[in-house]
Amino acid sequence: MKLLVCAILAYLIGSFPTAYIVGKIFFHKNIFEYGSGNVGTTNAYRVFGPFAGTFVLIIDILKGTLGALMPVFFNLDHHWVLFIGIFAVIGHVFSIFLKFRGGKAVATSAGILLAYNPLLFLICFICLATIVYLTSMVSVASLTTVLVFTIATLFMHDWILTTVALIVTIIIYVRHIPNIKRLLKGKENLVPIGLRYKKQQKNDH
Repeated sequence: MKLLVCAILAYLIGSFPTAYIVGKIFFHKNIFEYGSGNVGTTNAYRVFGPFAGTFVLIIDILKGTLGALMPVFFNLDHHWVLFIGIFAVIGHVFSIFLKFRGGKAVATSAGILLAYNPLLFLICFICLATIVYLTSMVSVASLTTVLVFTIATLFMHDWILTTVALIVTIIIYVRHIPNIKRLLKGKENLVPIGLRYKKQQKNDH
């Protein structure tokens, strides 16, 4: 019964539509109608600017963290943090408050790792930020980081972590299918930061 309650609470926490609410309250915009139409951190940066985008990033990470920590609050084994965290990711992707629409799950998935192992979270965050800086493409950074991390868990001898990482990787890759198609065509959108974006700006001028 405790696990069921944890799963429901994690789903509801994950469902909190951060970017949508920020857009409506502070910018009077429906984020679904701007940019890529995605209700996540990258589109929030693109549509609302870096301050609002960073706020959305932090809250979406904390959604995963708080949702994943439900078992801790109910005095359950710490390993349940990983499995319950998946429900926060599902809530973010299929939000009950947005007619089961949502984001691409990267930030909320990272929040699970923050709850389970802050050091691993920091390593992955640095990896992702570095790739974003080099490529100016959040999709490339997200897809690369989550895949490398999942492969790395095979050497950590933690089958629960590996299992959850694999599930999260599948969810993230499925949510990024449009990005993958654009990448294969060389038409992926750049974010206004990083080396590739700077190079493109120079070429345009």
